[in-house]
Amino acid sequence: MDDIRVLNDAGAVEAALDPIRTSILEALVEPGSAASVAAAVGLTRQKVNYHLKSLEAHGLVEPVGERTWGGITERYVQRSARHLVVAPDVLEGRAPDPAEIADRLSAAYLVAVNARAVSEVGSIAADAATGTRVPTLTVDTVIGFKSAEDRAAFAAELQSALADLAARYHHDDGRPHRLTVSSYPKPKEKS
Repeated sequence: MDDIRVLNDAGAVEAALDPIRTSILEALVEPGSAASVAAAVGLTRQKVNYHLKSLEAHGLVEPVGERTWGGITERYVQRSARHLVVAPDVLEGRAPDPAEIADRLSAAYLVAVNARAVSEVGSIAADAATGTRVPTLTVDTVIGFKSAEDRAAFAAELQSALADLAARYHHDDGRPHRLTVSSYPKPKEKS
């Protein structure tokens, strides 16, 4: 089971958002059969089996084994990923283009850059051979700024350090990697 799967097919998104199929996916965090899922979600085995076939056709569940008892073979399936994320380009046919947003300090620009990252990385991961790690780097931290001036000074110093570091390691004949750095106010924790 993958940790995250980016859904870039409208049919898969539609299947995942159906309330009955959503409850089936929630029941399949651990492998289960149509009968065990039916008991968990309160539907008949036949109805669950119908929905499982659709979920499997869209790659949202995957077979993990079979068990034979009393002349009956029971198929076991599980979710193909712990979490599902909808690729931004599914809704409009393309992800928002950061170049179309003039204000580089706006929330819209930040969302567009990150939407592009979800689309690009999701596509790269989907195209990668099973078991292949996609070469990525993620830095995630929280920093408290005392003032707007401190935040601006930090941004300037970070920009300068990144420019120096990129210049040191960039090679025109190397494989290009996209580097983005984002900062936004951390939301308050829900109690």
